[in-house]
Amino acid sequence: MNGPEIHVGFAPGLRLFVAHSRRGGATPVATDGASTLGHVVESLGVPLTEVGALVVDDREVPASHIPTAGETVLVRDVERPQRVPGAPLRFLLDVHLGTLARRLRLLGVDAAYESEDIGDPALATRSATERRVLLSRDRGLLRRRELWAGAYVYSTSPEDQLRDVLDRFRPELRPWTRCTACNGLLAPAAKDQVADRLEGGTHRSYDVFAQCRDCGRAYWKGAHHDRLEAIVTRALSESAERG
Repeated sequence: MNGPEIHVGFAPGLRLFVAHSRRGGATPVATDGASTLGHVVESLGVPLTEVGALVVDDREVPASHIPTAGETVLVRDVERPQRVPGAPLRFLLDVHLGTLARRLRLLGVDAAYESEDIGDPALATRSATERRVLLSRDRGLLRRRELWAGAYVYSTSPEDQLRDVLDRFRPELRPWTRCTACNGLLAPAAKDQVADRLEGGTHRSYDVFAQCRDCGRAYWKGAHHDRLEAIVTRALSESAERG
């Protein structure tokens, strides 16, 4: 781009996307005089999924705004909680976020997950077809035009990832209601209903079970229950604090 020059500043939370962004102030950017402000922002490395308001010379403008010479742009980050059009709130996670997907499901959040790399076009298309918010750490994927809605996952730590997603979107939490393996809904099950899925020790030691309505997997309060209970308790406590 070698047309009109504008000055673009980014909210602190967005500067990680922009390699040349200065800690304070705005960065001079040459435009071509025809591209939208949304295109300019994305060309600087920031997916529009992470952009809140675009403020040009103290007035808010849409992403379709065509910048003109001398304008000063402030790119704000997404307000929290972020409201997604339509209902219910549902997620789609890419192949690298399996642990986050299982923890969201543990909390009763509808979280589809691709365990294999099906490619960016297919993921974005599924997001649009099923109206799911795509969660990913792939910035290129989040810039695809066919995407319905998306969000960048900022941390590599599953604990921080979960906390960030819950804080950003505030989904309704209904722990212990979804299958962590396939995302299906759970239903109470008698021992004889799931007996063929239990080892001898489990059959003798436990009497309360649930079963996935979709894949048939059986659940009970086994050896890992305390660790899972800690995740649920922490999430519910933090959700209550956020109000």
